[in-house]
Amino acid sequence: MSNSERYIKQFVAYLKIEKGLADNSIFAYQRDVQKLVDFCAAEKKEILHLEYVDLNHFVGLLYDLGLNPRSQARIISGIKQFFGFLLLDDIIQTDPSESLELPKLGRKLPEVLSIEEIDALIDAIDLSKPEGHRNKAILETLYSCGLRVSELVNLKFSDLYFDEGFIRIIGKGNKQRLVPSSPSVEKEINFYKTSVRNHLDIKKGSENIVFLNRRGSQLTREMIFTIIKNLSAEIGLTKNVSPHTFRHSFATHLLEGGANLRAIQEMLGHESITTTEIYTHLDQSFLKEAILSYHPRNQS
Repeated sequence: MSNSERYIKQFVAYLKIEKGLADNSIFAYQRDVQKLVDFCAAEKKEILHLEYVDLNHFVGLLYDLGLNPRSQARIISGIKQFFGFLLLDDIIQTDPSESLELPKLGRKLPEVLSIEEIDALIDAIDLSKPEGHRNKAILETLYSCGLRVSELVNLKFSDLYFDEGFIRIIGKGNKQRLVPSSPSVEKEINFYKTSVRNHLDIKKGSENIVFLNRRGSQLTREMIFTIIKNLSAEIGLTKNVSPHTFRHSFATHLLEGGANLRAIQEMLGHESITTTEIYTHLDQSFLKEAILSYHPRNQS
């Protein structure tokens, strides 16, 4: 094992054990640092001997490759995390990435679906097929609870507290949050469970997972994307729709209805309120305290 491989392995352990990051985040950091390792190999330099001028050259190459500012910023952030770890572990004495600047990012407004478009997507589901009621329950849960796609596919029955009116979500970094569940989510999940899921040959290890494929195994993130893309094509929706679009729409509709930004932050599981503030392009003159009463799915 080379020195670089060993340092990356230690970095991964640090991110997993000490920072408590999710596997997807760890993989992204690992991939970004590997880009720097490849750069070192091409330049015939040792990663521990890199200076600011070398890293600046590396960043310049990212720009020359045509990466957009957001992708550049993500990679630079990963590099900064890596050198921060090396400094913390006394592997290096000075951090050459300290003065690296992130590219200026224009704040991109999220794609948002109207309530009518969400209803049209759900209405396009063919309920005569066994997976139809599952897909309806999936879309209702994404929209009514504002989940990330990874949180949806990992949702367990042991996390459903419908009698108390909420579900427990294990989010980024294994952080838990409680999200109120709407009557529509409870209705669709219960119908899917009794009418479809109970008739599947459920594979070992998937007994507690809510949403399963036809073979009785846990759904993948990619499958959720495919379901939504197919429904979008079915109704001729021109917007670029993904599972995250439902999360954006969830937050936007709450804010439009008068929910407090801090409450939305808690519901989305955002670490920082600044992440949630992307939604403040909407009129926020009427922010109020409550949340559930403002979501369209909870209106009678």
